[in-house]
Amino acid sequence: MQIYNRQQISAAVRLDADALAAVEAGFRALGMGNVVQPPILSMALPEVNGEVDVKTAWIRGSDSFAIKISPGFFDNPRRGLPSLNGLMVVLSAETGIPRALLLDEGYLTAIRTALAGALAARYLARRESRRVTLIGAGEQARLQLAALRLLFPVERVSVWARRPEAAQRLARELEEDGLQAAGYPQIGAACAGADIIVTTTPSREPLLFAEHLTPGVHVTAMGSDSPEKREVDISALLHADHVVCDLRSQSERNGELKVFQGRQPPFTVHELGALVAGGTPLRLTTQEITLCCLTGTGVQDSAIAAFALAQLEQSQ
Repeated sequence: MQIYNRQQISAAVRLDADALAAVEAGFRALGMGNVVQPPILSMALPEVNGEVDVKTAWIRGSDSFAIKISPGFFDNPRRGLPSLNGLMVVLSAETGIPRALLLDEGYLTAIRTALAGALAARYLARRESRRVTLIGAGEQARLQLAALRLLFPVERVSVWARRPEAAQRLARELEEDGLQAAGYPQIGAACAGADIIVTTTPSREPLLFAEHLTPGVHVTAMGSDSPEKREVDISALLHADHVVCDLRSQSERNGELKVFQGRQPPFTVHELGALVAGGTPLRLTTQEITLCCLTGTGVQDSAIAAFALAQLEQSQ
């Protein structure tokens, strides 16, 4: 079994069109029903402000699959350690024998999460989208924006964060990168005129409300990935013309659909994989509001792990 570290993996896998195609292929397989994917195994460690998720999936026909262990210990920054970490084991789909251990420290999860956000926007946002609002100013906010720039002519970025200094710092970084950028103390001001809004926080209370959504906007909400987290108020869900998720069962348990507490929402819920597989756009006008809840699926992990292993083996 080969063992690869974070440095090797990050050198082989970039936030680029090839990685995007790999993640898109995983979603396409999911939408076509060609994926074996069990529910997430989750364990909370509230006494230490920690959690761990285990995700896996097999894309039928693939010669391998991945099992990912993804811990999040949110007091780690006080210790000088990152909040998120993790690793992936790639196993043979024929024999079950481990092929590789990817000690990526959560890097591949961060990459595939950003690429899933870009895919949601590809299939739901207006093609000419130029103004992006980031709710949150951490690593994933930066990656979501970088992934969007693979597909959209982004010119202007607005940032809101719980810590205003973090929003201002990210805005300055983006200005240095050639974008028009500004940090805002209120979410409403940050969302005004946005073409795409991305929420990237671990919030336990809704941040985004119907009043923040202007005609034509697309929202990608990717922070709610456990029963305790919420970013989108029910008013925003009801205000959207189209609501999409990566996996409905996960969104009902961990994502934004849990607000309905098992009841049928008063709107049709679409899955992103079905949109990718079908190729038929939901958005029919420039005024429609679209919203996608991303909780992270095992098929994304197996797809990015297989891509990473192929890249690593080619580089040897």
